[in-house]
Amino acid sequence: MRRVPPGRARPALRLLEPLVLAGRTAPSRVLFGPHETNLGHGRSLSERHVAYYARRAVGGCGIVVTETASVHESDHPYERAPLAADCGPGWADVVAACRPSGALVLASLGHTGAQGTSAHTRAALWGPSAVPDVVTREVPAEMAPAEIAALVAGFRAATRTAVAADLDGVEVDAGPRALLRQFASGLTNTRTDVHGTDRLRLLREVLAAVRADLGSGRVLALRLSCDEQAPWAGITPASAVTAVAELAPLVDLLVVVRGSGLAASAYRPDGHTAPGSNRELTAAVRAAAGGTPVVLQGSVVDVAAAEAALAGGVADAAEMTRAQIADADLVARTRAGVPVRPCTLCNQACQVLDVRNPPVSCVADPRSGHETGEPAGVPAGAGRRVTVVGGGPAGLEAARVLAGAGADVRLVERSGRLGGGLRLVAALPGRARFADLADWLEGEVRRLGVRVELGVTADDGDVVATGARPRPPGFDVADDAWLLLAADVLAGTDPPPGPVVVHDPAGGPAGTGVAELLAAAGREVTVVTPDEVVGVRLAGDLAPANTRLLRAGVRRETGCVLRAAGGGVAVLADRWTGAERRVPCAVVVDAAPPLPGTAPDATVPAGDVVAPRTVLEAVLEGRRAARAVLEGWPGERRPEEPRPPVA
Repeated sequence: MRRVPPGRARPALRLLEPLVLAGRTAPSRVLFGPHETNLGHGRSLSERHVAYYARRAVGGCGIVVTETASVHESDHPYERAPLAADCGPGWADVVAACRPSGALVLASLGHTGAQGTSAHTRAALWGPSAVPDVVTREVPAEMAPAEIAALVAGFRAATRTAVAADLDGVEVDAGPRALLRQFASGLTNTRTDVHGTDRLRLLREVLAAVRADLGSGRVLALRLSCDEQAPWAGITPASAVTAVAELAPLVDLLVVVRGSGLAASAYRPDGHTAPGSNRELTAAVRAAAGGTPVVLQGSVVDVAAAEAALAGGVADAAEMTRAQIADADLVARTRAGVPVRPCTLCNQACQVLDVRNPPVSCVADPRSGHETGEPAGVPAGAGRRVTVVGGGPAGLEAARVLAGAGADVRLVERSGRLGGGLRLVAALPGRARFADLADWLEGEVRRLGVRVELGVTADDGDVVATGARPRPPGFDVADDAWLLLAADVLAGTDPPPGPVVVHDPAGGPAGTGVAELLAAAGREVTVVTPDEVVGVRLAGDLAPANTRLLRAGVRRETGCVLRAAGGGVAVLADRWTGAERRVPCAVVVDAAPPLPGTAPDATVPAGDVVAPRTVLEAVLEGRRAARAVLEGWPGERRPEEPRPPVA
């Protein structure tokens, strides 16, 4: 990493200052918050968890909060959700791996109650009242006094396990998915007993029980939803401020979050929500917290923004979870003055609560979550001369890794700009930060001395990472209809006048994003998809995206295939019955996936020459291609051999 030139002092950042909590000192004010990872062995923490958390601690993170563990066996919210009773050895291993770096390690403890699932336990969910969950529609059993007592006992038992593992403390979860939040909210708590007339009573009981077993020398943190975004009955910023005045003296650290079952995306919004949206709420809560340190959470992904919040008195620390999934060395890089790999706020690989149960990862750093499977370093490349063909995400990552290993790298790109598909993706609504990733990759290859040649086509290379080829349309297009690719629109092509049909058989961000762009430009737009819902692969953005399309006036034709376009209409066929219907159409924008590109046999292929890739796959394959070259790929050219001619 770069050193500060002698005589040039870097401005002191409050974000990098130590934070003392319960007599324990965190080396920085950056948190790595609890999140689902799917890294577990059954319901216990695994060696993958240990490596995952340790990498962030080594990178300078001040406080690591492990994945939320269920405090009672009645709670099994997803397949590999940790169970506190099974986490003792794993927690101890995480402490042993993180403590040498100075990071404090807290265990998140919780219960998802009615927002869990009965699929694993095959028993009724627990809830404050028999109110159907807004997502699953499952109706919980109203908890009896004995079950409330068992829940409190579960928090105490989990705390004792955490203390035995020598954790620095625990964090009690009263966030968007938590049973404790459900008790605190009028949306879900309609009880008439003492736990209904005083909705904070259970939370106070849990905090008192946890403190009793934790003692005063370990950290007690609280993750508290302070805005359910349901002002007619839920927790509001105003009511949260009142609650915080009561709860803050009971804890050592308060993490301010938003969300509930009604507003799940508010907890970790994607790029459609501007970073820093929680600043005002956090500042109001901090003013009521009576000196208890408060943490800013919610799309805090840029060091400068986090520093501004701390310097401005908004918070005492910043939770930068996704930012540290994207760059585990965020704090260390900031201390050294090296640019931080940016988080794209896409939620594509780090949000893992979906039907595939994938391990956590990141499009910017695919090694995240795979620390025990993807090697940390690469063989030395000194004396190697390597040509990388293609300046998209795969080629840029390959060149970056090769140059970082000491190789003499030449990067050839036929267009006039580096970034490839990242620049196109960045044109989509809510995806602008993909351009930041392209800029970072370009900055790194130039900083590392890669020789970049733009507007040049190479006949051959060691790593070939050129783009994909257009896919021929799978429908008929008459002479009087126009056909464009989604990439054409994203590159700036303005479709001819008339109604537009966006053909989206992929269900990803391209189809919905292009439809949004065209509707915002005043075009009449119809999205056609074979799926039962538009954007089926959008994960956490699925409902918000469909809401945006509805508000923009975009017509959605689901469960059908596009047969033909011409004569001012598009002919659609129901995917089940074959029945045809017609919609207005002068232009078709095809968002179908492309075909793979081509590469000579004696090269290492990466990215779209393997198969049409997402950014995650492209960056990963670029990294693997670099390693293959350095390990002696059979097609590698030796340094003494001449380079191929350039056309």
